[in-house]
Amino acid sequence: MHYPSHQRMIHTGSRSITTWLILITIVLYILYSSNILLFNNEQECPTTTTTLDDTTQDDVHMTSYNISSTSDKNIEHKVLPIENKEQMQDETEKETEQEQDDFREGEGEEQENKSPIVVRLTPQQMAQRQDTQLKHIVFGIAASSNLWNTRKEYIKIWWRPKQTRGVVWLDQRVSTRRDEGLPEIRISGDTSRFRYTNRQGQRSALRISRVVTETLKLGMKDVRWFVMGDDDTVFVVDNVVRILSKYDHRHFYYVGSSSESHVQNIHFSYAMAYGGGGFAISYPLAVELATMQDRCIQRYPALYGSDDRMQACMAELGVPLTKEAGFHQVNY
Repeated sequence: MHYPSHQRMIHTGSRSITTWLILITIVLYILYSSNILLFNNEQECPTTTTTLDDTTQDDVHMTSYNISSTSDKNIEHKVLPIENKEQMQDETEKETEQEQDDFREGEGEEQENKSPIVVRLTPQQMAQRQDTQLKHIVFGIAASSNLWNTRKEYIKIWWRPKQTRGVVWLDQRVSTRRDEGLPEIRISGDTSRFRYTNRQGQRSALRISRVVTETLKLGMKDVRWFVMGDDDTVFVVDNVVRILSKYDHRHFYYVGSSSESHVQNIHFSYAMAYGGGGFAISYPLAVELATMQDRCIQRYPALYGSDDRMQACMAELGVPLTKEAGFHQVNY
């Protein structure tokens, strides 16, 4: 069948339009399909989706918890496939060990850079210094004449006649017998020139704070340590020798302990040696203390007792308390 020429042109144009519509549709479909694939790939990249049973989920939670609790760093935790969990644990353990090694190295460098006032001895030096004996220690005992008849019985418990060295310092003279086996008794110096303004304490704290200085001024020979205590303090002298043998008496040492009463430590200081438990001062530190103690006492008239006055002077000298728990102080 033959069409006219103008009809053939219309028919041919219709087929071309149809062909182009089909091609455009195919192209759009391909592009649309490609966008879906790209979108899915982008969604899958940040995390790995893994279906785990209840046991596996608990393990991953514990692993994340352990990491966050043992590190101060901000770590982004991701849920890993179960086959990678052991690898992550190995890497975590290696990182922890490396951090510990770095910390030890840093700590060692920090300790090497410090210049502490209190000098500790090496084991070799300690072996050379284990020669402090009881004869090298002088005890300074603070006592009161009003309580002497009772308190002297405490001194008899630990005092070793002809072995221990020391002096009992009283506020006034008391009657004694030669066969009682007690230390030498002396009268404390006059402290009336010192100001004392604490309304809750007693002026006797002034003279007691000067026991070490007054004992030093007696000029005893071959002294390494002065040990201060009250008349109701009971010393185990062999332990005193053992403890003080740990330290080089040629350096500045202020050795003692805090009170076992938390309230007392808050009221006074955790860095103060309590005289009721006793404390020790090395000979060169006692010499240095004697050169400035009277002026130091004048600067602190409002302090309560002798212990905090002693600590105030130690602070001015820049000597911290070296704590030894064996010096027990119990406050009731």
